[in-house]
Amino acid sequence: MSHPTFSPLRPLVSLGDLAWDVLAKPDTMLLPGGDTTGRLELSGGGSAANLAVWARRAGCPATFVGKVGRDRFGDLATYELRSEGVGAEVILSDEHPTGVILALIDRHGQRAMLTGQAADWELRPDELPGETLRGARHLHLTAWSLFRDPPRAAALAAAALAREGGGTLSLDPGSFQMIQQLGRETFLGIVDAVPFDVIFPNADEARALTGEAEPGPALACLRERYPRALVVLKMDDEGALIEGPEQPRVHIPATADRPVDATGAGDAFGGAFLAGWLAHGDAPRAARLAVEVGGWVVSRFGARPPADAELGRRLAAHGVTPFGAGGVPA
Repeated sequence: MSHPTFSPLRPLVSLGDLAWDVLAKPDTMLLPGGDTTGRLELSGGGSAANLAVWARRAGCPATFVGKVGRDRFGDLATYELRSEGVGAEVILSDEHPTGVILALIDRHGQRAMLTGQAADWELRPDELPGETLRGARHLHLTAWSLFRDPPRAAALAAAALAREGGGTLSLDPGSFQMIQQLGRETFLGIVDAVPFDVIFPNADEARALTGEAEPGPALACLRERYPRALVVLKMDDEGALIEGPEQPRVHIPATADRPVDATGAGDAFGGAFLAGWLAHGDAPRAARLAVEVGGWVVSRFGARPPADAELGRRLAAHGVTPFGAGGVPA
């Protein structure tokens, strides 16, 4: 795997889901037929869109490619994306509504997701912006674009277009439960066909992909299967474990941030990592930035909390000029 050497003007492109998030953190246990109070928040979301936002906040030009409904939720989600300085190549659907994701968050900050299959699941190869994809310095895919077809054919075609233009590729395996439902070998067979440069599993996804319960053996198994890929294993409060063809195994400790809501923390980690890696090619350095950003996100509510002075301090400490909401320096 060669390190990226592309013009800084070529953007990172993230393809996949742009949806409307409904975040709910009940004050007490939900009971059938009962009522309780809690914290609610509505905002633009989707794993691929979140990663594009965090890459942009970490100083990397970013573009999102995906499909939404021609409806109010689609308008709002697209507006929020563009307000972050992210380019949006959004295909509008008259047949399917914008996706909605319900995230139920427990008192420990862990979340369970209910994802509606809507316009973001209906992207087709003939709708892809070929020029944008060929011009990408890097293309990021989430496994949500691979679990069924459509949008699988579009995601695979996008990877071929990006590769044709000299771009590198990354994958977030997305959901251990969906991997199990599709079948491990079926999912791995799809991933095998794409020459990914970086793979971002979390601990549950690594277990689902390899059958190994512990992170170390799971990482070894993934490295054996994908010898040309840099594997970045996200381990929540244990930090990250990374290893690649030119990168010896190294552990990056987590921050001491108190978990409030884990929604979007993995996307923030991935976006910050790719922003750093594409800037300098130093994987441990990029991972140290990523754990700082991920720790900041998990200690706040929502996948894209408003940038503040603490986030700016963390980015600046890693040599990043912060990029805040509205596409202007924070």
